Amino acid sequence: MSYSEFPYSRPRRLRRSENVRRMVAENQLSVNDFIAPLFVMEGKNEKVEIPSMPDYYRFTLDLLLKEIEEVQNLGIPAVLLFAKVPDDKKDNEGTEALDPNGLMQKSVRTIKEEFPEMVVMTDVAMDPYSSFGHDGIVKEGEILNDESVDILAKMAVSHAEAGADFVAPSDMMDGRILMMREALEEAGFPNTGIMAYSAKYASSYYGPFRDALDSAPGFGDKKTYQMDPSNVTEAVKEAITDEQEGADIIMVKPGLPYLDVVRAVKEVVNLPVSVYNVSGEYAMIKAAAEKGWLNEEEAMMEALIGFKRAGADLIATYFAKDAARLLLGK
Repeated sequence: MSYSEFPYSRPRRLRRSENVRRMVAENQLSVNDFIAPLFVMEGKNEKVEIPSMPDYYRFTLDLLLKEIEEVQNLGIPAVLLFAKVPDDKKDNEGTEALDPNGLMQKSVRTIKEEFPEMVVMTDVAMDPYSSFGHDGIVKEGEILNDESVDILAKMAVSHAEAGADFVAPSDMMDGRILMMREALEEAGFPNTGIMAYSAKYASSYYGPFRDALDSAPGFGDKKTYQMDPSNVTEAVKEAITDEQEGADIIMVKPGLPYLDVVRAVKEVVNLPVSVYNVSGEYAMIKAAAEKGWLNEEEAMMEALIGFKRAGADLIATYFAKDAARLLLGK
Protein backbone atom coordinates (compact mmCIF):
# COMPACT_ATOMS: atom_id res chain seq x y z
CA MET A 1 0.00 0.00 0.00
CA SER A 2 1.49 3.36 -1.00
CA TYR A 3 1.22 6.54 1.04
CA SER A 4 -0.70 8.13 -1.82
CA GLU A 5 -3.62 5.91 -0.89
CA PHE A 6 -3.94 7.69 2.48
CA PRO A 7 -5.73 11.04 2.84
CA TYR A 8 -3.63 14.10 3.57
CA SER A 9 -5.64 14.53 6.75
CA ARG A 10 -4.05 12.51 9.56
CA PRO A 11 -5.69 13.15 12.95
CA ARG A 12 -2.82 11.36 14.69
CA ARG A 13 -0.55 14.35 13.96
CA LEU A 14 -2.36 16.16 16.77
CA ARG A 15 -1.76 13.26 19.18
CA ARG A 16 2.01 12.90 18.70
CA SER A 17 3.15 14.35 22.03
CA GLU A 18 1.83 15.36 25.42
CA ASN A 19 2.36 19.05 24.67
CA VAL A 20 0.50 18.86 21.37
CA ARG A 21 -2.36 16.99 23.02
CA ARG A 22 -2.52 19.67 25.71
CA MET A 23 -2.56 22.43 23.11
CA VAL A 24 -5.54 21.05 21.21
CA ALA A 25 -7.54 19.64 24.13
CA GLU A 26 -11.16 20.69 23.69
CA ASN A 27 -12.01 20.70 27.40
CA GLN A 28 -9.95 21.61 30.45
CA LEU A 29 -10.38 20.79 34.12
CA SER A 30 -9.57 23.40 36.74
CA VAL A 31 -9.83 23.57 40.52
CA ASN A 32 -12.25 26.42 39.84
CA ASP A 33 -14.74 23.83 38.56
CA PHE A 34 -15.01 21.96 41.86
CA ILE A 35 -17.49 22.08 44.71
CA ALA A 36 -16.43 19.97 47.71
CA PRO A 37 -19.33 18.27 49.55
CA LEU A 38 -18.74 18.11 53.31
CA PHE A 39 -20.59 16.36 56.15
CA VAL A 40 -20.84 17.94 59.59
CA MET A 41 -22.02 16.22 62.75
CA GLU A 42 -22.51 17.19 66.37
CA GLY A 43 -19.78 16.67 68.95
CA LYS A 44 -16.17 17.70 69.29
CA ASN A 45 -12.83 16.51 67.97
CA GLU A 46 -14.31 13.63 65.99
CA LYS A 47 -13.71 12.44 62.45
CA VAL A 48 -15.65 9.35 61.37
CA GLU A 49 -14.98 7.55 58.11
CA ILE A 50 -18.09 6.64 56.11
CA PRO A 51 -17.80 2.87 55.55
CA SER A 52 -19.28 2.90 52.04
CA MET A 53 -17.19 5.94 51.05
CA PRO A 54 -13.55 5.03 51.70
CA ASP A 55 -11.35 8.00 52.66
CA TYR A 56 -14.37 10.26 53.17
CA TYR A 57 -15.50 11.48 56.56
CA ARG A 58 -18.07 13.15 58.74
CA PHE A 59 -16.51 15.89 60.86
CA THR A 60 -17.45 17.72 64.02
CA LEU A 61 -17.36 21.44 63.41
CA ASP A 62 -13.94 22.02 64.98
CA LEU A 63 -12.31 19.47 62.67
CA LEU A 64 -14.45 20.54 59.73
CA LEU A 65 -12.74 23.92 59.88
CA LYS A 66 -9.37 22.21 59.38
CA GLU A 67 -10.79 20.34 56.41
CA ILE A 68 -12.07 23.57 54.88
CA GLU A 69 -8.68 25.19 55.38
CA GLU A 70 -7.17 22.36 53.31
CA VAL A 71 -9.88 22.77 50.68
CA GLN A 72 -9.18 26.51 50.51
CA ASN A 73 -5.42 26.02 50.29
CA LEU A 74 -5.98 23.82 47.22
CA GLY A 75 -7.85 26.68 45.55
CA ILE A 76 -11.25 24.95 45.56
CA PRO A 77 -13.72 27.84 45.66
CA ALA A 78 -16.84 26.27 47.21
CA VAL A 79 -18.11 23.74 49.71
CA LEU A 80 -21.55 22.12 49.81
CA LEU A 81 -22.55 21.48 53.41
CA PHE A 82 -24.70 18.63 54.73
CA ALA A 83 -25.69 18.16 58.38
CA LYS A 84 -26.11 14.79 60.11
CA VAL A 85 -28.96 15.15 62.57
CA PRO A 86 -29.37 12.87 65.62
CA ASP A 87 -32.51 10.75 65.62
CA ASP A 88 -33.89 12.47 68.72
CA LYS A 89 -34.03 15.76 66.80
CA LYS A 90 -35.99 14.38 63.85
CA ASP A 91 -39.73 14.80 63.38
CA ASN A 92 -42.29 15.04 60.58
CA GLU A 93 -42.16 18.84 60.31
CA GLY A 94 -38.42 19.42 60.08
CA THR A 95 -38.47 21.49 63.27
CA GLU A 96 -34.74 21.19 63.85
CA ALA A 97 -34.05 22.47 60.34
CA LEU A 98 -35.43 25.90 61.30
CA ASP A 99 -33.51 26.30 64.57
CA PRO A 100 -31.33 29.41 64.17
CA ASN A 101 -28.83 27.74 66.50
CA GLY A 102 -29.06 24.35 64.77
CA LEU A 103 -26.03 22.47 63.51
CA MET A 104 -26.29 23.72 59.93
CA GLN A 105 -26.82 27.35 60.91
CA LYS A 106 -24.04 27.28 63.50
CA SER A 107 -21.69 25.63 61.02
CA VAL A 108 -22.37 28.20 58.31
CA ARG A 109 -21.78 31.12 60.68
CA THR A 110 -18.53 29.64 61.93
CA ILE A 111 -17.23 28.79 58.47
CA LYS A 112 -17.96 32.29 57.15
CA GLU A 113 -16.26 33.85 60.16
CA GLU A 114 -13.13 31.75 59.67
CA PHE A 115 -13.11 31.66 55.85
CA PRO A 116 -15.08 34.66 54.57
CA GLU A 117 -13.98 34.14 50.96
CA MET A 118 -15.10 30.49 50.81
CA VAL A 119 -18.37 30.07 48.91
CA VAL A 120 -20.66 28.18 51.28
CA MET A 121 -23.55 26.27 49.75
CA THR A 122 -26.10 24.55 51.98
CA ASP A 123 -28.30 21.54 51.44
CA VAL A 124 -31.97 22.52 51.75
CA ALA A 125 -33.99 19.36 52.25
CA MET A 126 -36.12 17.79 54.93
CA ASP A 127 -34.89 14.20 54.72
CA PRO A 128 -31.96 14.60 57.18
CA TYR A 129 -34.44 16.12 59.66
CA SER A 130 -37.40 13.85 58.94
CA SER A 131 -38.40 10.97 61.17
CA PHE A 132 -39.63 9.33 57.95
CA GLY A 133 -36.46 10.03 55.93
CA HIS A 134 -38.44 11.78 53.20
CA ASP A 135 -37.96 15.19 51.61
CA GLY A 136 -41.32 16.49 52.76
CA ILE A 137 -44.08 16.25 55.31
CA VAL A 138 -45.71 12.83 55.34
CA LYS A 139 -49.46 12.43 55.75
CA GLU A 140 -51.14 9.05 55.41
CA GLY A 141 -48.23 7.76 53.34
CA GLU A 142 -48.22 10.73 50.94
CA ILE A 143 -45.40 13.26 50.64
CA LEU A 144 -47.16 16.63 50.75
CA ASN A 145 -45.89 19.20 48.28
CA ASP A 146 -47.14 22.67 49.18
CA GLU A 147 -46.86 22.29 52.94
CA SER A 148 -43.30 21.01 52.50
CA VAL A 149 -42.36 23.90 50.22
CA ASP A 150 -43.37 26.35 52.93
CA ILE A 151 -40.91 24.73 55.33
CA LEU A 152 -38.18 24.55 52.70
CA ALA A 153 -38.52 28.28 51.98
CA LYS A 154 -38.17 29.04 55.69
CA MET A 155 -35.14 26.76 55.82
CA ALA A 156 -33.54 28.66 52.94
CA VAL A 157 -34.05 31.98 54.74
CA SER A 158 -32.58 30.50 57.93
CA HIS A 159 -29.45 29.46 56.03
CA ALA A 160 -29.20 32.89 54.42
CA GLU A 161 -29.45 34.54 57.82
CA ALA A 162 -26.54 32.38 58.97
CA GLY A 163 -24.46 33.60 56.02
CA ALA A 164 -24.86 30.99 53.27
CA ASP A 165 -23.83 32.25 49.84
CA PHE A 166 -26.05 29.74 48.03
CA VAL A 167 -28.89 27.53 49.17
CA ALA A 168 -29.15 24.23 47.32
CA PRO A 169 -32.65 22.73 47.43
CA SER A 170 -32.41 19.00 46.71
CA ASP A 171 -36.02 18.02 47.45
CA MET A 172 -37.66 18.12 43.99
CA MET A 173 -40.93 19.54 45.32
CA ASP A 174 -42.89 21.49 42.70
CA GLY A 175 -42.66 25.28 42.94
CA ARG A 176 -40.01 25.44 45.63
CA ILE A 177 -37.56 27.63 43.68
CA LEU A 178 -40.13 30.40 43.23
CA MET A 179 -41.18 30.19 46.88
CA MET A 180 -37.56 30.30 48.06
CA ARG A 181 -36.67 33.19 45.79
CA GLU A 182 -39.66 35.19 47.02
CA ALA A 183 -38.93 34.33 50.65
CA LEU A 184 -35.29 35.35 50.31
CA GLU A 185 -36.21 38.63 48.64
CA GLU A 186 -38.82 39.45 51.28
CA ALA A 187 -36.39 38.62 54.09
CA GLY A 188 -33.77 40.99 52.70
CA PHE A 189 -31.44 38.45 51.06
CA PRO A 190 -31.59 39.32 47.35
CA ASN A 191 -27.93 38.34 46.89
CA THR A 192 -28.26 34.83 48.27
CA GLY A 193 -28.05 32.47 45.31
CA ILE A 194 -30.00 29.30 44.59
CA MET A 195 -28.34 26.24 43.14
CA ALA A 196 -31.36 24.18 42.18
CA TYR A 197 -31.27 20.42 41.97
CA SER A 198 -33.42 20.73 38.88
CA ALA A 199 -33.00 17.23 37.48
CA LYS A 200 -32.53 14.91 40.44
CA TYR A 201 -33.28 11.32 39.57
CA ALA A 202 -34.62 8.51 41.76
CA SER A 203 -31.29 6.75 41.59
CA SER A 204 -29.67 3.71 43.15
CA TYR A 205 -26.38 5.63 43.24
CA TYR A 206 -27.26 7.51 46.45
CA GLY A 207 -26.77 4.59 48.82
CA PRO A 208 -23.44 5.62 50.39
CA PHE A 209 -24.68 9.20 50.86
CA ARG A 210 -27.67 7.93 52.82
CA ASP A 211 -25.24 6.01 55.01
CA ALA A 212 -23.35 9.25 55.59
CA LEU A 213 -26.43 11.13 56.80
CA ASP A 214 -28.63 8.25 57.97
CA SER A 215 -31.31 9.67 55.67
CA ALA A 216 -32.71 6.63 53.87
CA PRO A 217 -36.51 6.72 53.52
CA GLY A 218 -38.26 4.94 56.37
CA PHE A 219 -40.89 3.56 54.01
CA GLY A 220 -41.35 3.24 50.28
CA ASP A 221 -39.06 5.20 47.98
CA LYS A 222 -38.71 8.70 46.52
CA LYS A 223 -40.10 8.02 43.07
CA THR A 224 -43.15 10.28 43.49
CA TYR A 225 -40.91 13.34 43.61
CA GLN A 226 -37.48 12.40 42.23
CA MET A 227 -37.32 11.84 38.48
CA ASP A 228 -37.73 8.64 36.49
CA PRO A 229 -34.31 7.58 35.03
CA SER A 230 -36.08 6.94 31.70
CA ASN A 231 -36.77 10.63 31.10
CA VAL A 232 -34.76 13.47 29.63
CA THR A 233 -37.41 15.81 28.19
CA GLU A 234 -38.83 16.10 31.68
CA ALA A 235 -35.40 17.16 32.96
CA VAL A 236 -35.24 19.92 30.37
CA LYS A 237 -38.68 21.11 31.45
CA GLU A 238 -37.65 21.11 35.11
CA ALA A 239 -34.49 23.08 34.33
CA ILE A 240 -36.33 25.70 32.29
CA THR A 241 -38.93 26.08 35.01
CA ASP A 242 -36.31 26.55 37.71
CA GLU A 243 -34.52 29.17 35.62
CA GLN A 244 -37.79 31.05 35.20
CA GLU A 245 -38.54 30.80 38.92
CA GLY A 246 -35.24 32.42 39.92
CA ALA A 247 -32.53 29.77 40.17
CA ASP A 248 -28.94 30.93 39.64
CA ILE A 249 -27.32 27.55 38.95
CA ILE A 250 -28.98 24.43 37.53
CA MET A 251 -27.89 21.01 38.77
CA VAL A 252 -28.17 17.52 37.30
CA LYS A 253 -27.84 14.59 39.72
CA PRO A 254 -26.38 11.90 39.47
CA GLY A 255 -23.57 12.49 37.02
CA LEU A 256 -22.02 9.62 35.10
CA PRO A 257 -25.23 7.80 34.03
CA TYR A 258 -26.81 11.15 33.04
CA LEU A 259 -24.26 12.89 30.82
CA ASP A 260 -26.88 13.14 28.07
CA VAL A 261 -29.10 15.04 30.49
CA VAL A 262 -26.26 17.45 31.33
CA ARG A 263 -25.84 18.16 27.62
CA ALA A 264 -29.59 18.55 27.01
CA VAL A 265 -29.97 20.95 29.92
CA LYS A 266 -26.87 22.95 28.97
CA GLU A 267 -28.31 23.57 25.52
CA VAL A 268 -31.54 25.16 26.79
CA VAL A 269 -30.69 27.23 29.88
CA ASN A 270 -28.79 30.48 30.14
CA LEU A 271 -27.31 29.67 33.55
CA PRO A 272 -24.27 27.75 34.76
CA VAL A 273 -24.93 24.01 34.88
CA SER A 274 -23.53 21.91 37.70
CA VAL A 275 -23.40 18.16 38.01
CA TYR A 276 -23.18 16.03 41.14
CA ASN A 277 -20.63 13.21 40.91
CA VAL A 278 -22.54 11.28 43.57
CA SER A 279 -21.51 8.92 46.34
CA GLY A 280 -22.23 5.72 44.42
CA GLU A 281 -20.04 6.87 41.52
CA TYR A 282 -17.25 7.68 43.98
CA ALA A 283 -17.66 4.35 45.77
CA MET A 284 -17.55 2.34 42.52
CA ILE A 285 -14.21 3.82 41.49
CA LYS A 286 -12.82 3.39 45.00
CA ALA A 287 -13.96 -0.25 45.21
CA ALA A 288 -12.65 -1.18 41.77
CA ALA A 289 -9.32 0.50 42.55
CA GLU A 290 -9.04 -1.42 45.82
CA LYS A 291 -9.51 -4.63 43.82
CA GLY A 292 -6.79 -3.55 41.42
CA TRP A 293 -9.26 -3.55 38.54
CA LEU A 294 -8.57 0.02 37.45
CA ASN A 295 -6.25 2.94 38.16
CA GLU A 296 -8.05 5.22 40.62
CA GLU A 297 -6.43 8.48 39.55
CA GLU A 298 -6.93 7.85 35.86
CA ALA A 299 -10.55 6.76 36.31
CA MET A 300 -11.26 9.77 38.53
CA MET A 301 -9.87 12.27 36.04
CA GLU A 302 -11.57 10.56 33.10
CA ALA A 303 -14.92 10.82 34.86
CA LEU A 304 -14.37 14.49 35.72
CA ILE A 305 -13.37 15.52 32.20
CA GLY A 306 -16.42 13.60 30.98
CA PHE A 307 -18.63 16.00 32.94
CA LYS A 308 -16.91 18.97 31.32
CA ARG A 309 -17.23 17.42 27.87
CA ALA A 310 -20.96 16.93 28.46
CA GLY A 311 -21.32 20.64 29.25
CA ALA A 312 -21.03 20.98 33.02
CA ASP A 313 -19.62 24.26 34.28
CA LEU A 314 -19.32 23.09 37.89
CA ILE A 315 -18.76 19.67 39.45
CA ALA A 316 -19.72 18.71 42.98
CA THR A 317 -17.46 15.75 43.69
CA TYR A 318 -16.00 13.78 46.58
CA PHE A 319 -12.84 13.64 44.51
CA ALA A 320 -12.41 17.43 44.69
CA LYS A 321 -9.29 17.44 46.88
CA ASP A 322 -7.60 14.52 45.12
CA ALA A 323 -8.28 15.98 41.69
CA ALA A 324 -7.08 19.41 42.79
CA ARG A 325 -3.81 17.95 44.03
CA LEU A 326 -3.24 16.24 40.69
CA LEU A 327 -4.06 19.35 38.71
CA LEU A 328 -1.74 21.45 40.88
CA GLY A 329 1.02 18.87 41.01
CA LYS A 330 0.84 18.60 44.80
